[in-house]
Amino acid sequence: MTKKITLPITEEDIENLNAGDSVLLSGSIITGRDAAHKRLFELLEEGKELPVDIKGEIIYYVGPAPAKPPYAVGPAGPTSSYRMDKYTPALLDRGMKGMIGKGARNKEVIDAIVRNHCVYFAAIGGAAALIAKSIKSEELLCYEDLGTEAIRRYVIEDFPCIVVIDSKGNNLYESEPPKYRITEE
Repeated sequence: MTKKITLPITEEDIENLNAGDSVLLSGSIITGRDAAHKRLFELLEEGKELPVDIKGEIIYYVGPAPAKPPYAVGPAGPTSSYRMDKYTPALLDRGMKGMIGKGARNKEVIDAIVRNHCVYFAAIGGAAALIAKSIKSEELLCYEDLGTEAIRRYVIEDFPCIVVIDSKGNNLYESEPPKYRITEE
C-alpha cells in the first residue's frame, strides 16, 4: 500500500513511516546538491544565518535538466546522496526533517536521522522524466550562480519515493540485500 503525505511533514508522519514504505509526497520541498550544501555548511560553521530556512524542510538532491513545455522542470532524477554526507548531520541538527536522493548513507548521517527523528527517501534513479511530471512549479531561493544546483523550492504532487532509512534507523540498504544472496549448500 502506498502512503500519501502532504507536506510539510509532521512528527506523526515521520513516526508512521517505515523502511520499505512506498510514498507519494505532495506539497513543497527544497532542492540542493553538494555545492549548495557546502555553502550552507560553511555558513553554519561561521555562525552565520542561512539564506533559506531549512527547519521542517525536506531537501531533494537534484540538478534538473532544462524544462520543456508544459513542464516546470526538465528530467529531474536524484543525485547520489553520499556526496552530501559530510554536510547532512549539521543540517539535520538545525531542523531539516528529511532528504530525497539515491544510494546509501554513512553512519554519521544515519545517527543524525535517528537523533533528530528524520527520514531519508529514495527516488528512483533512471526515472527522471517521470519524476519531472510530479514537479508542478519551481522558485529560485538562493545561489543562482550554481545554475541547476541552486537551491530552489518545488511544489510537487504525488512525487514517488521509498522510505530507505526511517526515524528508528531501519535501513533498507542493510536489511534487504541478505534476503537475495545466493548461498551454497
